[in-house]
Amino acid sequence: MKKFLFSFLCVLSGLLFGALILKLSGISPVEAYKVMWNGAFSRPSYIAYIIIRSTPLILTGLSVAFAFRTGLFNIGSEGQFIIGALTAAYFGFIFNFNPWIQIPLVLALSVFISSLYGGLAGFMKARFGVHEVISTIMLNWIALYFSNYMVLSEGFHKVNTETSEFINPSTSITILENWKSSDSGMNWLSNHPFLNEFMRPSLNAGIFFALIAVFIIWLILKKTTFGFKLKAVGISPEAARYAGINVNKKMTQSMMIAGGLSGLAGATHVMGVSKNIAILAAHEGYGFDGIAVSLIGSNSPFGSLTAGFFLGALKYSGQKIQSALEAPSEVISIMIGAIIFFIAIPIIFERPINKVLKIWEKK
Repeated sequence: MKKFLFSFLCVLSGLLFGALILKLSGISPVEAYKVMWNGAFSRPSYIAYIIIRSTPLILTGLSVAFAFRTGLFNIGSEGQFIIGALTAAYFGFIFNFNPWIQIPLVLALSVFISSLYGGLAGFMKARFGVHEVISTIMLNWIALYFSNYMVLSEGFHKVNTETSEFINPSTSITILENWKSSDSGMNWLSNHPFLNEFMRPSLNAGIFFALIAVFIIWLILKKTTFGFKLKAVGISPEAARYAGINVNKKMTQSMMIAGGLSGLAGATHVMGVSKNIAILAAHEGYGFDGIAVSLIGSNSPFGSLTAGFFLGALKYSGQKIQSALEAPSEVISIMIGAIIFFIAIPIIFERPINKVLKIWEKK
């Protein structure tokens, strides 16, 4: 209850701060938020786009939250996302098996390779004492430049473009992709207007993988001795070591799992949305947004799920106020930054929340 109230007040404060910025820009906050609400939920296709936008945010947020439970700050979610996307794009192109083999194989390779990449930071922390913030920042840039190198490699580079070749159709996880364009599919959808519009965007199975991942991580943290040991390391590494827990091993394992989750985000994005990768001039931000998701969600699995949808809706609907009201596009980033700012100084809300809860308990 306390965590929920804290997150709610931080989000509300961020929205109020955003309203102030809009007002100073000469734009009515009420009108702007009305446009954002309608731009997020007034049409079935908007909801579908939010689901697509939220999926990688949920997984990268879950990645950061999981590592944080072991006392590790996974800044490297961005690089792990890139490695997962690169792996899916590469093997999705060179392999072309039956979809029932192709999809699990490409996903498994993406998760495995990105987990090794994430585990590298955990190993350096455990073995050499290299702080994970420093190592993961460096690994983010290594991932970006390695991805660019691979995009331009012979046989994988699409000629006369700055992108890779597209993945084979057998790798796609877009839901009912062929059926929607078939005569029977179009006839059926034409008789169901809501589903017709809802299915118009490229909805993919990534959201189901994200939901499964949230449940599995919750299960690990809440119901297993492995999760208990991870949390013990996060609370007090010295006490955990005294209790006989292999702290170094748990740090490495935690970062491997976190890397795998971010890699899954990258893989599902390629297999369900972009279908290839391009040369990157800078980081796309999915991993960095995952940090915001984790913090807003109180570093919990289901909190990351809720915060991922919230941030996805905020980012998608924020495009609407830019086009409809000519509001500065930076307003959404300011809101998110303000929310994180309030989360970073919990003393502002902790005392009022404690007083409210004490009054509630007395009643």
